[in-house]
Amino acid sequence: MPSLLIIACGALSREIKALISANAWTDVRLECLPADLHNRPEKIPAAVSEKLSQVSRGTRVLVAYGDCGTGGRLDKVLEEQGVERLSGAHCYDIYAGESVMAALSEQEPGTFYLTDFLVRHFDRLVIRELGLVKHPELTSVYFAHYKRLVYLSQCPGAELEALAYQAAEKLQLPLEIRNTGFGSLETTLIRLVGQAGMGSTDREET
Repeated sequence: MPSLLIIACGALSREIKALISANAWTDVRLECLPADLHNRPEKIPAAVSEKLSQVSRGTRVLVAYGDCGTGGRLDKVLEEQGVERLSGAHCYDIYAGESVMAALSEQEPGTFYLTDFLVRHFDRLVIRELGLVKHPELTSVYFAHYKRLVYLSQCPGAELEALAYQAAEKLQLPLEIRNTGFGSLETTLIRLVGQAGMGSTDREET
């Protein structure tokens, strides 16, 4: 049985797998829920709860989500199960840190954010989801109140930066790139893997 099971948003899958590989964690297992749940955040608590119901007793679990628009409902599910999640309201907090995100928002409230995952899937999750393929003229309507696009980069590279610039061009917004690395995703996993069975990460046996 693995010492740690991570139930994660699919948007964090690549980064978590990279951390598992880089640290040679053979006792960590990853199970992902569809990233598209972010389009229906009200469904996230029930989906996570269903996953947790399938976990064997005594398995140490981390839920790799922020609040992600659930309005505290995900936290209620996790509190009942005695399971920890990543800190922060969303993946931007997880990568950049809550204080940095607060400063960015204060500096310019009209900021649209991207991560590596969102850069890779920008056309599907933003352009197609908003119907901008058929109606590109609506771009200026949907993004009328945005003043800039900030790309929070986990793994800097020319290919992703080029895609970020393409996204900025499509949204007609200036682009700012900030290299965040894996942020608290990395520090939280290192802490939990190293703790080997400490209280807050163990599911309560019933």
